[in-house]
Amino acid sequence: MTILQTTTLTTGQKESIYKLWNTEYPEKLTFKTMSDLDNYLMTLPNVSYYLLKNDSNEIEGWAMKFIMANEKWFAITIDSKTQGKGKGTLLLNKLKEKEESLSGWVIDHENDVKQNGEKYKSPVLFYLKNGFKVYSDLRLEIPILSAVKISWHSTE
Repeated sequence: MTILQTTTLTTGQKESIYKLWNTEYPEKLTFKTMSDLDNYLMTLPNVSYYLLKNDSNEIEGWAMKFIMANEKWFAITIDSKTQGKGKGTLLLNKLKEKEESLSGWVIDHENDVKQNGEKYKSPVLFYLKNGFKVYSDLRLEIPILSAVKISWHSTE
């Protein structure tokens, strides 16, 4: 298991991320084309990517950090087949290195379904277990997403 940090993605890496995103996120958040993913990624300022690769060099998870509104934000996705094995925490800890704080939006309900018809499971408990605070009064409510703000602050 390795974590590759990069500021640019190869076509193959983007294809893996596209597949992982569309498999793991709610159907209404999926990208229709690779160009849609590219367009989304291009909107993120000062982005760094973290690719969690298995021993066969396949991407099992990925994350990104970027700066928006003077805050460091992040997003993370782990293949559901590898969840519950500490790999998400490993990737999250890598994101926390050299940071004072991280913020993100997280779906805090289980009303959405994935492309395969399975219910999307909220990762709120995962973030609480990893030292994040949930700000229930700070919500993102748009047609394709209902989420709550979470943040982590270093205690050092």
